[in-house]
Amino acid sequence: MLNVTWDHIHLRSPDPEATANWLHDILGGEIVRNPGRIDVRLGGASVFIAKVEPGDGVSDPPVTPHQGLDHFGLSVKDIDIVAAELKAKGVTFTTEPTTIRPGVRICFIRGPEGISIELLERDKKYA
Repeated sequence: MLNVTWDHIHLRSPDPEATANWLHDILGGEIVRNPGRIDVRLGGASVFIAKVEPGDGVSDPPVTPHQGLDHFGLSVKDIDIVAAELKAKGVTFTTEPTTIRPGVRICFIRGPEGISIELLERDKKYA
């Protein structure tokens, strides 16, 4: 049987520094600078951020929802407290905190370059 683990998420941005700072300032990621690129350690995985240059053939970000990769999700504790903290930082919510089924509350925020990020809290008694 195949056994995989998460290694990284790869983003493209015209301003990798701003994207990395957003992930650090808003979600508490740790910025790691490497020759020629900037990474962010976030929730146990690495987020690689590649620079987009004009004319390099990279398409504009899609409008959510769309086919293919739609968003990435991060687990949090006390989602309502987290949401209040993010709102105080000026983060845009595309879906306010809501219960989607017993024991699972979610919300969606808009990240840099239009990235959709889901925050979710799971009550262990429903696991």
